[in-house]
This record gives sequence, C-alpha cells and structure tokens, in this order.
Amino acid sequence: MKYGICNLSTIPLRMIADHTSEMISQILFGDHYKVLQENKEWVKIRLEFDHCEGWIESIQHTEISEDYYDDLNNSETIVTNELVDFIEDEKHRLSSVLLGSRLPFYAEQSFNLLDEAFIFEGNVTSQKRSKASIINSAFLYINTPFLWGGRTSFGIDSSGFTQMVYRLNGYSLLRKASEQATQGEVLSFIEESEPGDLAFFDDSEGEIIHVGIILANHHIIHCSGKVRIDQLDHSGIYNSDLKKHTHKLRVIKKIF
Repeated sequence: MKYGICNLSTIPLRMIADHTSEMISQILFGDHYKVLQENKEWVKIRLEFDHCEGWIESIQHTEISEDYYDDLNNSETIVTNELVDFIEDEKHRLSSVLLGSRLPFYAEQSFNLLDEAFIFEGNVTSQKRSKASIINSAFLYINTPFLWGGRTSFGIDSSGFTQMVYRLNGYSLLRKASEQATQGEVLSFIEESEPGDLAFFDDSEGEIIHVGIILANHHIIHCSGKVRIDQLDHSGIYNSDLKKHTHKLRVIKKIF
C-alpha cells in the first residue's frame, strides 16, 4: 500500500482518470490519503478524512511513508481558520492555504510537512466547539458560489459546505449529503432542532441530494446557487427570491 499527502492549496478529485471527468470533491492542503490504484498519469486515492475516493493527477501526488501516514492519523487535527492565508517555507516562499486546511504537527506558529518546515501566523482551530460556533463558521461562507464537488470559499456544494463548517469546529462529516444523513440522531420535528443541526432534503425518487444548517427562527443556511439563507418549514426550503419551495424536507439530524 502507498500513501500520499496534499502539499498544494487544493487538488481536484475526479470521478475517473480524465481531465474532463466530473470533479467529485477537492483535496485541501494537509489532507492525506491511501493510494488504491495508479497508472502513468493518474492515481486513484481514498481520503483519510472522509473516505472519499477518486482520481488525481500523478504529477500532483506527493508520496509519504506508512509510518508518516500513521503519525498523521494519531496526531491532533489542526486546521486554518482564515478564508485565505499564506504559509512560508524555509526559503521565504509563500503558498496560499484555504479555510479548513490541515497543518500537520502544528505548534507555536510552525509545522512540518515531510522534511520541510513552514511558518503559519494565522488563526487555527482544533477543539470541538459549540453550536453557536457552528453558526459563526457557516456565515464565513455566505455568498460563496455553488461548485459541484467544491469544498472552498471560492466554490462549494451543499454537502461540502456542511462538511467544512463542521470540520472547522472539530467534527467529521462524510462527503455526500446521503452519507451525512447516516450520521447523528434523528429528530422528529423542526421544533426539536437547535441552530447548528442539519436538515436533509430528497428528490422525487426519495434520494437525499441536499443538506443545510438550521438557523434560529425557522431559517436555514445552505448552498443553492450560492451559500444563502432561506426559510425552513415542514415542507422544506422556501426561497423568498423565487417565492416557492425549492427543496423537500426528508429528515433532521443532531450530530452532537
């Protein structure tokens, strides 16, 4: 078994080994993974963070040892808490890192990735935080445009949005809305929910395809076209701009 880590700000994760293939997710700086398959130009990987599988270009693959992979699994997960910031290497070269990127073995404004040392002077987070903090993190993404497979403040999808908001607060969600719906505790009514809980929505065939974060006073923040705030009722999401319901409510989950 081979292993790898992302040393770029973001790498597209594709459904199949082709540049024209659908982007199913994005790997952020510091995310590590197992190599499942490889050829001359592409590597199929499984992310450790959410077990999402897909293909990346071999030229963007940085190999690590099994011991290093295990050390990452056993170390504290510390992530950046700035929309965009920079890390500085030993030669004073700057590289951008995006909100929610992991800084391996971070301590006292520095960290190491393989044999290279970096400085990061921005804000970080690592501890499990309150539901009030979940809401504050969600607002960081307001007006972020929708991007299928996106996980950043430059483009994000509905489950990428909820996953990243929870990651910033010390909790791990799976990648797809249908997968996230298997996590946590089911709530019977909206009235039982608290701001920070998740609401899931399905299509005409009963497949869960959308997720958002519940706010106070029967509102929800979610990504539909962009990260936006809409009304939430027992039927689903009511879009005040379109003056109609756009998503049908399936289930409400309390993650913690």
